[in-house]
Amino acid sequence: MQYRKNKKNGDEISTLGYGAMRLPTKNGRIDKELAKEQIYYAIDQGVNIIDTAYPYHGGSSESFLGEILKDGYREKVKLCTKMPSWSVKKYEDMEKYLKIQLEKLQTDCIDYYLIHNLSKVSFEKLKKIGVLEFLEDAKAKGKINNIGFSFHSDLDSFKEIIDTYNWDVCLIQYNYMDEKNQAGTEGLEYAHSKGTNIFIMEPLKGGILAGKIPDKAQEIWEESDTRRSPADWAIRWVLNHPEVTTVFSGMGELDQVEENLKVSDEVLPNSLTEEELELYERVKEVYKDLMKVDCTGCGYCMPCPRGVDIPRCFNFYNQKYMFNESPSFDYLAILGGVFSGQEAYAGLCNGCGKCVRACPQNLKIPELLTDVSSELEGRGFKYKLKITGAVIMPVFEVFISLSDRLSRRSRS
Repeated sequence: MQYRKNKKNGDEISTLGYGAMRLPTKNGRIDKELAKEQIYYAIDQGVNIIDTAYPYHGGSSESFLGEILKDGYREKVKLCTKMPSWSVKKYEDMEKYLKIQLEKLQTDCIDYYLIHNLSKVSFEKLKKIGVLEFLEDAKAKGKINNIGFSFHSDLDSFKEIIDTYNWDVCLIQYNYMDEKNQAGTEGLEYAHSKGTNIFIMEPLKGGILAGKIPDKAQEIWEESDTRRSPADWAIRWVLNHPEVTTVFSGMGELDQVEENLKVSDEVLPNSLTEEELELYERVKEVYKDLMKVDCTGCGYCMPCPRGVDIPRCFNFYNQKYMFNESPSFDYLAILGGVFSGQEAYAGLCNGCGKCVRACPQNLKIPELLTDVSSELEGRGFKYKLKITGAVIMPVFEVFISLSDRLSRRSRS
């Protein structure tokens, strides 16, 4: 296992982290025996950091980790979890959620505590109720060791957030198809230049860069003298970046754990050859040929007067055609502002045309946004957002709260 150093406190962190968002399940719940076996195996092979969050597995991921780590394994790993920022309305809420999370994880201190899914809008709201003061107080009291945030918004917002505070760590989505999406390569290098440690999520882009991939892409990978799976290629690319501290991979099966361990044991920064990097560029071209909109994500069209995140609308739209996967839920949750409170979906466009004059690709953006809205939002999108915000999220909160109470009863 390779380890990379936390530049702020000297922690030696395994380049492979265990993502506890996609644990193996049985009958809709975590398959505890199987998940425990896999996590113990990964730790025994050198993995020393686990990432979870308050809502993962319907709120049971943190409780499960607390149960399995308490008998000797807690001391072998760093725990990373996240404040449910969308549920925080006042200072006392932050105290309440941290207390709950410490109890669920059965620990006195969370090693890496991140604000979940931070955006420009949500950060402004949280700052007004004292989120930075709360985090510093929790750190001073020894309840958390490192302060950070996870991120899914645009590059400009990312840089602004990075510049606002001396963060210990940030968690960003990054893979060879997302070089210009969200924080992207520019954000990665920017955060690194500011001394922020960088954790990576979605190295396989939700699994669509692994498993069954387009035949043309598979043929290109097979040109290499070294036989590797698509998942191997994808994780290898992320770890090739010296700015990356660790990559969290959600591993639902033992063979995935074994494969990822092998990759993380082999890859050193800047170890990919010029020939191998050329293969990535050709595979990316295969995916780009399947794109519906020829948007490069340059962002010249931004800011939109109506708040539409134009590059990300097209990115979601292209995903549908590139990977034959429906991104409707992610589209609703992220661009609908369910978690961040920042609505940026295509249907907000009023056709003013300001973006058209700025686009170097000469895209007919308002017309294309109409297509995006039609296919990814459909009829009644505003009502879906209202229902999600007013009903589904509160019900989800109640569900997690009940789950937590039952879990605490079973422990007592």
